[in-house]
Amino acid sequence: MIRIRQIKLPINHNKNDIKKKILKKLRVNENDIQAFTINKQSIDARKNEINYVYEIDVKIKNEEKILNKKIPDTIKTPNEMYKFKITGNKQMKHRPIIIGSGPAGLFAGYMLAKNGYKPVIIEQGEDIDNRIKTVDNFWKSGNLNPKSNVQFGEGGAGTFSDGKLNTTVKDINYRGKEILKIFHKCGAPKEILYINKPHIGTDLLRNVIKNLRNEIIKYGGTFKYNSYFNDINIENNEVINIKVNDEIIKTDNLILAIGHSARETFKLLLNKGIKMNSKPFAIGIRIQHPQKLINENQYGKKDENLPSASYKLTYKALNGRGVYSFCMCPGGFVVNSSSEKEMLAINGMSNHARDEENANSAIIVTITKEDFGSNPLDGIEYQRKLEKIAYIIGKGKIPAQLYKDFIENKESKNLGNIKPIFKGDYKLTNLNNIFPEYISSSLKEAITYFDKKIKGFADDNAILAAIESRTSSPVKIERDENLMSNVKGIYPCGEGAGYAGGIMSAAMDGIKVAEAIAKIYKPF
Repeated sequence: MIRIRQIKLPINHNKNDIKKKILKKLRVNENDIQAFTINKQSIDARKNEINYVYEIDVKIKNEEKILNKKIPDTIKTPNEMYKFKITGNKQMKHRPIIIGSGPAGLFAGYMLAKNGYKPVIIEQGEDIDNRIKTVDNFWKSGNLNPKSNVQFGEGGAGTFSDGKLNTTVKDINYRGKEILKIFHKCGAPKEILYINKPHIGTDLLRNVIKNLRNEIIKYGGTFKYNSYFNDINIENNEVINIKVNDEIIKTDNLILAIGHSARETFKLLLNKGIKMNSKPFAIGIRIQHPQKLINENQYGKKDENLPSASYKLTYKALNGRGVYSFCMCPGGFVVNSSSEKEMLAINGMSNHARDEENANSAIIVTITKEDFGSNPLDGIEYQRKLEKIAYIIGKGKIPAQLYKDFIENKESKNLGNIKPIFKGDYKLTNLNNIFPEYISSSLKEAITYFDKKIKGFADDNAILAAIESRTSSPVKIERDENLMSNVKGIYPCGEGAGYAGGIMSAAMDGIKVAEAIAKIYKPF
């Protein structure tokens, strides 16, 4: 096949327009083209002229002859197939155990199951259908289940998010491409295979997760829900078994895909001698604007063929701290994502259509060890302290405030002309009372600066909410070149262990850990 890059087309185009571009570029007849597929699609909105830009793979007659013409922006399509390699010859005594069914756990489980290793996936939360009911009830009533919520349960925290599938991780082994193919096989839209910033959306992701679970079961994996991992037995620096609820389960391979909010599990592991360190993270607010405002700034216009626009913003405050947008959700919701009693945390979430009236994004400030201490769990306690204050100030509801009032350090009494879009009840208050001054001042500086990039960003009526505190894991569990911790047979994995930052990178790390096991062990 031949890959053609930089095919530009106006907003309103169809498949036949793409074909015409191919014919003109390669200087061939229509009968010469046997098939073509989109490899990449992006939007170029520079210079007040909006175009779709494509990278197309073409199956064509006389391929070598055409390649020999050295036509600009054309190459032979590279082989980008992922290969799971099994080189181990040691026999497992027991089935591998995976703690957590977020992206890291699910994709480690998928690869192990598909290749004959029969993993057991332990999840403290509920299966996706029951988890959805529990979370919806929490948003309506405020009744939190600490074991099954927005953070914990089948699919992980990303299930109640925008379902973003972009990553900055280099994909030289094509793990990322394989993940997208698996997601598509399990029901995600085909467009995720080629668009520049793919996302599934929380509404579609839930069914995709169920289908992925069924694939794992089909290949020999087992799931245990409502199953709390509460102890681990180590002998001669090797994992022997774990305790789940009141059951002892033997294993010689334990994958810790525990997620960034598994605070009690971090404590258990530290007490058992698993080496870990605290690490920097970021904390801040979510800001809501009309999606129309973002579209007008990014596109200059809104066309039905253009998706809801997103943005990415960065700033360095006068105090030296980085401030940046994070997990931007076009056309979405701000959601109560708490996981501990009498503490409050928030996140952003969008459906696949991204068709809610508001855009929202986290605006977060870098937090370092100098702020919270160097002991492994100090970062967790820092998060908890601020989440506790947020809960008290909001009286159990999401604390919210108009940007104008945040700047003037006074409690909001009424909302302006922007309709709030929350999952979970909210309370107008003064967010300055939640944060240390170095966070509040950094946010105020940054939002004022961001208004220069997106006109209207610092609108008086923009709605702020707090506290965005689960941006990344505050802990990193040490692992060696074989991806094992200091205890043999234990594999820290994914975002919770400090090796990923989002659905895709967590899933990729899950696959890497499965590969590491396949280097040592042969399948059952």
